[in-house]
Amino acid sequence: MKNFKKLFIVVFSVLMVVGLVACGKSDSGKQKEGDASSADKKSYDKVVYAYATFNNIPSSDVLDTVAEEINKITREKINVEVELLPIAIFDYSSSVSLTLQGGGQIDLFQSLGDFNTSVSSDMAYDLTDLIDTYATEAKEVLGQDFLDACVKDGSLYGIPTYKPYALTPMVIYKQEIADELNIDMSQVKNIFDLTDVLRKVKEAYPDMTPLVPVQTGTSGVNMTIPEVDYLTDDYYSPKGILKGNDMTVVDYYGTSEFADISNLARTWYNEGLILQDAATTTSTATELMAAANSFCYVASYSYPPADTAASISAQVGGIPLGAVQIGEAYLDTTSINALSWMVSSTSKVPEAALKFLNLTFTDPDIINLIIYGIKDRDYVISEDGYVSYPEGQDASSVPYTAQLSCGTLGNFFLMHPMEGTSKESLIWEEEQNQLAKKSPAMGFTFDSSGVKTEYTAVSNVIQQYLPGLLCGSVDPEVMIPEFQNKLSEAGLDTIIEAKQSQLDEWLKNK
Repeated sequence: MKNFKKLFIVVFSVLMVVGLVACGKSDSGKQKEGDASSADKKSYDKVVYAYATFNNIPSSDVLDTVAEEINKITREKINVEVELLPIAIFDYSSSVSLTLQGGGQIDLFQSLGDFNTSVSSDMAYDLTDLIDTYATEAKEVLGQDFLDACVKDGSLYGIPTYKPYALTPMVIYKQEIADELNIDMSQVKNIFDLTDVLRKVKEAYPDMTPLVPVQTGTSGVNMTIPEVDYLTDDYYSPKGILKGNDMTVVDYYGTSEFADISNLARTWYNEGLILQDAATTTSTATELMAAANSFCYVASYSYPPADTAASISAQVGGIPLGAVQIGEAYLDTTSINALSWMVSSTSKVPEAALKFLNLTFTDPDIINLIIYGIKDRDYVISEDGYVSYPEGQDASSVPYTAQLSCGTLGNFFLMHPMEGTSKESLIWEEEQNQLAKKSPAMGFTFDSSGVKTEYTAVSNVIQQYLPGLLCGSVDPEVMIPEFQNKLSEAGLDTIIEAKQSQLDEWLKNK
């Protein structure tokens, strides 16, 4: 996300509450009772907001308290009540899909890396005729260029999260261990430089796991291959890519770069340098890093290394962390639309859903409630506007937090910054968005509707083989040829041909 720090914000107060309380004291009990009865009878559109969380799932009672604080705002502003539905990151996509297929209510959901599938499977509502009425402010915040990344066949199907877009691969590590062993992490320039560091940690601490997975089924090595345009897929499930400036669609799993990172992961696995059940564990990177027997993990973030480390440190009980950049940012269409918010095609209240989504881009109180929960219970804020956890608590012990979802929800730039981060980082992040190298196919979105069967079959094969290869638990020399054969049988060649055909047409009309 998965990823993770906050930027500066202008905090607004809802002062009318004070006035309402003061007025209430002078009214008779009978009058107050009548007012309450009248309010109870007022109906509100109910919107279910399903969001992915990297943190613990709060209890339903706790969720209700946060939702009620949100609803105090939304009832008055947009005549809407919201139900919060946090879903663990590794269950998110399947849970949303199954709920919608089963007729359950979810009105707002994230594309979470697969905008194309959400559109081609008819999960997303066409927002083209609604946005100018119900989300004009969000449209102004984003601008048309970013919105265009969510346009398919002339129709708008999503609103991209507004955040720093340029993801940069990094190693997140425990600073005290690096200092103790005299490891200069600034000398780690790429993923292959990391091996000797992991060996040194293992030698000093035989019972330690030097590298933990960033999430189930990936050691993070796949995030370090440079200049890859996934052509509407994501790096967890590529199905035909562009590499660099070459406009020929190729099989990702047949590239020398994929073989290199798979062999690297295998070396780590054989030497005990990576968590042995990395391909299957459901523990998050922060949970694993909070333990004493771990050293580092690899992930991509769109924030400066120092701020990234500070933000994640707050999630692991304040353990001092460092971060070092091991690659360059690269932007493609998926960089913008991978984290898009969509109104479900089954929603009975699409207008209300879009009105609430608009508030997550424009109302600081709303987005900070979703991210941090309730002030002074779930977090405290300094005079300078920095957030930290109440004394003696952290992300795992407070009743509510979704802090690690900060870069996936609404308007990132309205969120309170975490203690230890720098407000100057906004400049860096804006520069990264502008200076990051861009794919020559920026703006191209692949329509997979003609290869739905192949997409499903290929995705199943990828799910079967890729985690083991990325985490080193299988032999690449044996498994990559077998993997490619299975992919071909499932229809990957057909998908690549379809991508190339659409890309050629796009280039011709560009």
